Amino acid sequence: MTLEKKILKAFGWRAAFNVELPDKCVACIAPHTSNWDFIFGILFKRAYKIQANFFIKQEWIKFPVGGIIKRLGGIAIHRNKQQSTTDVMAKEFENHKIMRIAITPEGTRRLNSDWKMGFYYIALKASVPIVLISMDYQKKLVEVGKIIFPNGDAEIQLAEIKDYFKNVTPRFPERFKV
Repeated sequence: MTLEKKILKAFGWRAAFNVELPDKCVACIAPHTSNWDFIFGILFKRAYKIQANFFIKQEWIKFPVGGIIKRLGGIAIHRNKQQSTTDVMAKEFENHKIMRIAITPEGTRRLNSDWKMGFYYIALKASVPIVLISMDYQKKLVEVGKIIFPNGDAEIQLAEIKDYFKNVTPRFPERFKV
């Protein structure tokens, strides 16, 4: 048993894989109400030897924390006015054989029922599926639960995605609403 699995077990957490993770996908992870989500997420990916990344502003990839962020899976996003960030992120899939990008759709740890749609449009533009991954603090369960293939009907598919997360208990329930 890996150290990360031992740590998760010590905290009472377990994992369920209802679907297999594709080599290329956008991992829509919710709810996101606490910094603990990041810590448990990193432990989860290392415990189960999942190659996954996350996008982060280029400023975070610099010294002194840049090396740590990169080792954890951070990919610097160089924002410019010539190209949309969503286009840059979608194009990044072309540069990798395996690329799973973890994105929290709320875009904040505060209450936000108006989810950001970047995760959806990145997957649509990159022609990759969206994998729904929940972190339920009541059940202490990280669940890789469902695959959505974006078809361009964002409003209907977002409703389906939010429906998947409606019974998940976050660390701070008052900060999460679908």
